[in-house]
Amino acid sequence: MNDTIQFKRQGKLKEIWRRLKKSKTAMFGLVVLSIFIFSAVFAEFITPYNTAIKQNIRQRMQGPSTDHWFGTDGFGRDVFARVLHGSRRSLSIGFLATLASLSVGLLFGAAVGYYGGKFDAIVMRFMDILSAIPATLMALAIVAALGSNMTNLIIAIAIARIPAFVRIIRAAILGVVDLEYIEAAKAGGAGDLRIIIKHILPNIIGTLIVQTTMTTAQLIMRSASLSFLGLGIQAPEPEWGSLLSEAREFLRPAPYLMVFPGLAIVLSTLSLNLLGDGLRDALDPRLKS
Repeated sequence: MNDTIQFKRQGKLKEIWRRLKKSKTAMFGLVVLSIFIFSAVFAEFITPYNTAIKQNIRQRMQGPSTDHWFGTDGFGRDVFARVLHGSRRSLSIGFLATLASLSVGLLFGAAVGYYGGKFDAIVMRFMDILSAIPATLMALAIVAALGSNMTNLIIAIAIARIPAFVRIIRAAILGVVDLEYIEAAKAGGAGDLRIIIKHILPNIIGTLIVQTTMTTAQLIMRSASLSFLGLGIQAPEPEWGSLLSEAREFLRPAPYLMVFPGLAIVLSTLSLNLLGDGLRDALDPRLKS
């Protein structure tokens, strides 16, 4: 029985991969995202972190060259190394904040979608209140209150995204909670937790995967925005948003200082969005072609 179930799952994964490969834009997004993740993981092997923070005034404001691929900044620091090591923080913030908001959203969304009633009404009204506050303004307030560091930045941008996850998960569960196989599981004596984990969540996993990729892209941009405003990662630590902030005063004499971190933000978020679109189509059971 277990072998049969595993075989079916493998067949389903192969079918999803086949559909995903048919989308050139999704594959482009997957390749670009893989390059960013690989670069972030092995950044220390590609170029030492010391080159990203060590100042060398004699080499300041040098344009892109074979010695410094992305040039040097106003303190003589290698921009390529700063963009590369900044990817660790930018991507980590985006993925960790998404994971945090997904975890909380999954907990409350599953509970309100499955049980409903007064608990549903109370939680959803609270989510309405959170949604009424602009996400960037909420993040600014939280970071200003807690202080500027990576942990507080993750908390700030994750909280603002929780209501969206709760609504999406709740809606997905409401679409399957009254189906016959759920009623059969209840009649068979399965507990609520087992029903949610074994029977409901596997049927909404596609929705969660797509929403996760889209949210990660949004949170990378939001963290960069806060760092740009000086409320995220602080100098001299490299992060894409802070690199853009540092480049403002050199926009005319050295536009490359803004171009390279800006391209990193654009390409990483674009790759996630393209991959998310491809996954949405690949995971849609109505698309059999």
